[in-house]
Amino acid sequence: MCSNERMLAAYSDQDSVWEGVPAGFEPADAELRGKFLLGGVAAAARELGGPPRVLDLGCGEGYFTARLARAGAIALGVDVSAEALRRARSRHPQLQLQAIDARSAWPLADASFDLVWAGEVIEHVADTAGWLSEVRRVLRPRGQLLLSTPAHGRVRMLALALSGRRFDRHFDPLSDHLRFYSARSLRRLLADFGFDDIDVRAAGGAAAARRLLLARARRKRW
Repeated sequence: MCSNERMLAAYSDQDSVWEGVPAGFEPADAELRGKFLLGGVAAAARELGGPPRVLDLGCGEGYFTARLARAGAIALGVDVSAEALRRARSRHPQLQLQAIDARSAWPLADASFDLVWAGEVIEHVADTAGWLSEVRRVLRPRGQLLLSTPAHGRVRMLALALSGRRFDRHFDPLSDHLRFYSARSLRRLLADFGFDDIDVRAAGGAAAARRLLLARARRKRW
């Protein structure tokens, strides 16, 4: 499981999922993902000439929302879990945090963010089409989506296929991971939902078996 980050998973009770997550955990690959995120925020600030409005989608306990705020971004963290938001408010009372419902439109205005960050989220999403449509809606034209998700390239898939036990554990039908992306499939998905200037790269681990995908894309103007 990706650092126990449980956003928009196909669970009937998100809070029960968070009960199994240790309080105060540091997300997996936090520094790698944080460097990617803050690099995108810095670039957006230069482009805009001021602090960008950033949505941390699936903020959990607020780890990345806090880093965004410290970097000078105007950050809002949202999650579907009341327990995750309770923990975030307790740990970071200065943050702007808000609940959203995975089953309906988000209570956020159209084109209200310069950048959306979704760290280890998209693989948990049951309604990917609806989720990406909402991401696109809340981004301003030419705004950026930054995301990370586990990598499922050919080398990793081959390694899993060679071990029945590892394959069954990885693709456990009761797991909170519902989608599995390669760089190619993620790039195609983003293009299909109105994004361009798409860059997807593998990161983390040995060169032949990267464990993470880092993606950036811009919302098309129309």
